[in-house]
Amino acid sequence: MMEGILKVVKDKDPNEKEFHQAVGEVVESIGPVLDRNPEYRKSKILERLVEPDRVILFRVPWMDDRGEIHVNRGFRVQMNNAIGPYKGGLRFHPSVNLGILKFLAFEQVFKNSLTTLPMGGGKGGSDFDPKGKSDSEVMRFCQSFMCELFRYIGPDMDVPAGDIGVGAREIGYLFGMYKKLTNEFNGVLTGKNLKWGGSLVRPEATGYGSVYFASEMLATRNKTLDSKICLVSGSGNVAQFTVEKLLDFNARVVTLSDSSGYIFDEEGIDREKLAFIKRLKNVKRGRIKEYADQYPNAIYTPVDPALDHNPLWNHKADCAFPSATQNEINEKDARNLVQNGVEMVCEGANMPTVPKGVDLFLGSHILYGPGKAANAGGVSVSGLEMTQNSMRISWTREEVDQRLKMIMHSIHRTCLDAAAAYGVPGNYVRGANIAGFVKVVEAMMDQGLV
Repeated sequence: MMEGILKVVKDKDPNEKEFHQAVGEVVESIGPVLDRNPEYRKSKILERLVEPDRVILFRVPWMDDRGEIHVNRGFRVQMNNAIGPYKGGLRFHPSVNLGILKFLAFEQVFKNSLTTLPMGGGKGGSDFDPKGKSDSEVMRFCQSFMCELFRYIGPDMDVPAGDIGVGAREIGYLFGMYKKLTNEFNGVLTGKNLKWGGSLVRPEATGYGSVYFASEMLATRNKTLDSKICLVSGSGNVAQFTVEKLLDFNARVVTLSDSSGYIFDEEGIDREKLAFIKRLKNVKRGRIKEYADQYPNAIYTPVDPALDHNPLWNHKADCAFPSATQNEINEKDARNLVQNGVEMVCEGANMPTVPKGVDLFLGSHILYGPGKAANAGGVSVSGLEMTQNSMRISWTREEVDQRLKMIMHSIHRTCLDAAAAYGVPGNYVRGANIAGFVKVVEAMMDQGLV
């Protein structure tokens, strides 16, 4: 039956390989759950879970600063709202297509379930590229995008957030148009500016959360992050705050990257260097190569499409934090990590490791934290922002950070307990999939055939 479900998914949408990969991982994990609960099979739970509640596809016309008209595609995938309003980010990037958004929305369902907060799963975005665009161009695009999306979202219906290419600037423009169209000021978007409804620790949450999860994993082997050499990919929001929190734990981070290449700084990226990266990426919107220009002891390596691996993952290190994008660690990268002595991989990005790489990590008995558990900190604090908006209050930084720590501790414990209950102790992949699946399915069963 399990293979049959995956075959149906592939036959229906043969070009959505990322979605097939995400479904395949869950299907592989939850067989024992279905065996113990035959009513799930009878209710066709899996068949229902792999189909989105709805997919919204629309055109987004906008005008650039030269007066030229452009047309992009906009998407929103509302995957499942069994335990709460749809919740998931908006991604603006040329790679965005329906298959990628379905994979992200499917992952989001289980990730949100693990957070302990009442949130369903969704994802959206556009193939628009904000890179190189002026603020005025980004504003016009966001306003056009929201002119259609506003019909399908709301604080009790669907609450989008930011993702790749969508930061505080974009959220502000999107919210402004939503407010104008609806004449309502509510918590419809998360990742807002602190001055008008945002939450402290929201920008930091995914990176901080992945480090908290990593610390929890290491503690199961009586180890800490202190003095650990860490590889981090990416240089955006998640990567920056992963580095920041690793520094709090006295770890040494030696790599960061962007789409042009990566830097290796054997001395370690300290707080001064991290501040430079934040200015470079968040203000100047520059390239990671400029880090090596500023700090000559660092080595910059450009992307080489001819290589069958990413050399960033071929340095000796203790821990790896893939924090860039999906499938950035292939099988050879995973083998290089294991051979170079990495004892833990903790995913800050969504599904950054290909299936054969995951199998290699699990077979090597290193600590491996899958994205749907390890990077759930971002959506957790988004959920806390929703709570603050509903209550019309703001918590202090310390309160939000403490709640984030508690949630990541709970997610870690939930994954371990579920894995042990189904005979795969220490397997965070199986544990996360099983625990997330069971919570969503029980809600679906309670609510009948809808």
